[in-house]
Amino acid sequence: MKFAYADPPYLGLAAAFYGDRHPEAAVYDTPEAHQALINRMCAEYPDGWAMSLHTPSLRIILPMCPADCRVAAWVKPFASFKKGVGVAYAWEPVIFRGGRKRALTEQTTRDWVAENITMQRGFPGAKPRGFCIWVMDLLHVQPGDTMDDLFPGSGAVGHAIAERLQLQPQPFGLFAGEA
Repeated sequence: MKFAYADPPYLGLAAAFYGDRHPEAAVYDTPEAHQALINRMCAEYPDGWAMSLHTPSLRIILPMCPADCRVAAWVKPFASFKKGVGVAYAWEPVIFRGGRKRALTEQTTRDWVAENITMQRGFPGAKPRGFCIWVMDLLHVQPGDTMDDLFPGSGAVGHAIAERLQLQPQPFGLFAGEA
């Protein structure tokens, strides 16, 4: 089976967080770029895909998705608190679609995970290893499958995929196709 995970720059934060790292990051400050990404994943990854986003964009991005998508939650027991923000952003939605069917004898995966944010990785938005494993569990990724990390960033997701699928880790960059 063929799967994908996308962690695009979050809608409205792309230029601010990644503008100094990639000249075309600001395109993800538009809903149209996220729609194009969803369309691409639906076309290229019919077996399943998952996409991270932030809570303010959920009401914009979820209606762009097919009706059979689900929303899961990454709950952050330790999260950074921002000055002037009265209610912390301590969870992030993950929209996912498809995945391998589980046998009745196989373990059920929760639609939420509690994992602390990463610290001092040198890359904004780097995902913790436990989160990466959980995303693969949502889709029920198995050795022999392929799973593409469409926004390699820090390389953390790619390393977790390589570990799960027993592959060599792939080079990383901010956007797919970069090394």
